[in-house]
Amino acid sequence: MNDFTKYLAGRVTAGGMNRREFMGRAVAAGVTLTAASQLYATSAEAQTPKKGGALKLGLEGGAATDSIDPAKATSQVMFVAVRTWGDTLVETHPTTRAPIPSLAESWAPSPDAKVWTFKIRKGVTFHNGKELTTDDVVATLKRHSDGKTESGAAGVMKSIKSIENKSGDLVVTLESGNADLPAIFTDYHLVIQPNGGVDNPTAGIGTGPYKVKSFEPGVRMTFEKNTSDWRSDRGFADTVELITMNDATARIAALSSGQVHYINRVDPKTVPLLTRSPNVQLLTTAGGGHYVFIMHCDKAPFDNNDLRMALKYAIDREEMVKRILGGYGKVGNDFPINDTYAFFPEGIEQRKYDPDKAKFHYKKSGHSGSVLLRTSEVAFPGAVDASVLFQESAKKVGINIEIKREPGDGYWSNVWNVQPFSASYWGSRATQDQFYSGAYLSTADWNDTRFKNEKFDKLLIEARSELDQSKRKDMYREMAMLVRDEGGTILPMFNDYVNAATKKVKGYVNDIGNDMSNGYVATRIWLDA
Repeated sequence: MNDFTKYLAGRVTAGGMNRREFMGRAVAAGVTLTAASQLYATSAEAQTPKKGGALKLGLEGGAATDSIDPAKATSQVMFVAVRTWGDTLVETHPTTRAPIPSLAESWAPSPDAKVWTFKIRKGVTFHNGKELTTDDVVATLKRHSDGKTESGAAGVMKSIKSIENKSGDLVVTLESGNADLPAIFTDYHLVIQPNGGVDNPTAGIGTGPYKVKSFEPGVRMTFEKNTSDWRSDRGFADTVELITMNDATARIAALSSGQVHYINRVDPKTVPLLTRSPNVQLLTTAGGGHYVFIMHCDKAPFDNNDLRMALKYAIDREEMVKRILGGYGKVGNDFPINDTYAFFPEGIEQRKYDPDKAKFHYKKSGHSGSVLLRTSEVAFPGAVDASVLFQESAKKVGINIEIKREPGDGYWSNVWNVQPFSASYWGSRATQDQFYSGAYLSTADWNDTRFKNEKFDKLLIEARSELDQSKRKDMYREMAMLVRDEGGTILPMFNDYVNAATKKVKGYVNDIGNDMSNGYVATRIWLDA
């Protein structure tokens, strides 16, 4: 088989070429009709999911403080976990990012996009045997939008005025129009639970392809196949085990030895070593995820914008992408949107390492002494090394960054969103509105930079209901500039998601802009024994 026929076979296996096209191109390339038929049959068989087996994933990002309550899911492990046992109303298409039906089989807005009606799928049962009803959906959405909620989706739910069951349909009324509402309901926190999870939010009962068997926070979580799953295109393994492996060396060793079938967060520096194994495949996805250093804009000394600007100019982004990401990513520009998003703001000058500007703003800030940066390997792959690089580049301009390395266990509860200057990461979201509403709106629970700007909030609300795409794009550009120049986010790099699996793993879906197949990795892949 030459390189071209290997390419054609790969297209078939990936589901991107039908038999007629394959046969025509293969024969034209000099392959005999018989050989082409055999090759197509083999390649087509490779894309047919195989059922059975015990799927094991070794994942970084779990902690003893993890909660099975989807409202409180913050770690990488729980991101995958809730996608494994639960369903949201809407999903996103893995290549177009467009909203597609899930537990809501269809939806329609009013002309002003303020009132949305969702048809809820019938014949779906929860893991406890109870049939899904519209009341369950209403209760779920209300729990995540209640004024006292601690849900990670609270920020994107604040614009909702009312959530009702009208003649069996879900009717959502907004304070103002929002053309992106279906995309909001793809948020992984919004897993539909019996009675909304009000009675027992940590029961782990949903409508997903797997049932929760056991849960040991920060250790492991096990699942068994839901034999009553309403879908047949997922959940191919008999059992799934999510094992928390926060140590990068341990994850690589576990994959190489076959102890697990899939690992996340492969440090780019280890890629050459990892790929020497003939049984390992690298799985990379470019996306909107990013690694950041976050400053609380309301806490000294970071309440001084000149100090924030000095630090933004004191970081060498190009060097960081090269040395930390190994080239698996792109430089950032201190706002959380890149070209994987619709309405990406083009033409904004790329911020670079600039000692002169850093010195200017630092002197203007009047600050003296060191600034304390908290970091940990669980913040993002290479976070400790990235912090040292930041320290070195800042030192050259007279800024002293003191680094405190924190333990991985408890980092997301004791450091992130608590301490005023720390390393962190963000995954992608379906829309700009969803991201900004969850992390930059003044009232967002996950506003981890304490960025509070009335003009930004006003633009966010206006852009949400603006139907003129040109005007909407202009608004998002102005918002990006406000975050970039006044916010507390230092965003040196957008990372490619670098994960790996044994070659037994088939069916991996590259979900554009999202890590671990948008959290659905355990439900989409299968084992080819």
